[in-house]
Amino acid sequence: MMESPEIYYEYNLKGKDEKQIMNEIDRLKNTIEKLKKTMEQPDYVCLIRPSDDVRLRCTRLYLETAKEALAEAGGIYMPDAWEVKAAEFDENIPYICKMEFIIGGYFGGYDILIYTIDGDNVYRSFQHSYSTHYVDTEIRNVINMDTADFLCEFAELHIGEWNSVYYDNNICDGTQWNLDIYYSNGCEPVKYFGSNEYPYNFNKLLELFECKHRTH
Repeated sequence: MMESPEIYYEYNLKGKDEKQIMNEIDRLKNTIEKLKKTMEQPDYVCLIRPSDDVRLRCTRLYLETAKEALAEAGGIYMPDAWEVKAAEFDENIPYICKMEFIIGGYFGGYDILIYTIDGDNVYRSFQHSYSTHYVDTEIRNVINMDTADFLCEFAELHIGEWNSVYYDNNICDGTQWNLDIYYSNGCEPVKYFGSNEYPYNFNKLLELFECKHRTH
């Protein structure tokens, strides 16, 4: 069982000075990166409890608690370049107007999903590259979540932490995927690409997009 942030604070942060808290912050950040790298292994199977996913989510909460403790101790936290990049991504999530997601392979063809946000509604269109007829992307279905809930679940994926490219050089064909995100506030589109390699929580994106593919 993982500790609550309150208990974590009592046992690990209370009464610590600025340097001690910064050491704990570094430890937490290293733990998060190790967990993500473990979950990105192609043969990854989690056999422990709590799961790596639960440990990751709790460690994120501990990190935020540690940053608050650092401020209380008079310290100033300086985010690294990856944290700045992720924060900028998160700030622009409310302005997402469209997401295009493509996944598949040369022999089986590609699924093409387009999510368009219009006010409180999120529209989903689907077509397959081997379709015998063209599917007009303007023929859309409203998903069963409103915009606020959809973007909230999307934000929980921490996609701003992803690499831009995931590529396994040892496999020639297999599965390729693209995620392109467009904004209404003038922000440049953000694009991700993968070939037989995936971010640690890629299956959660597939679940949100109601996509049948799974990485393992």
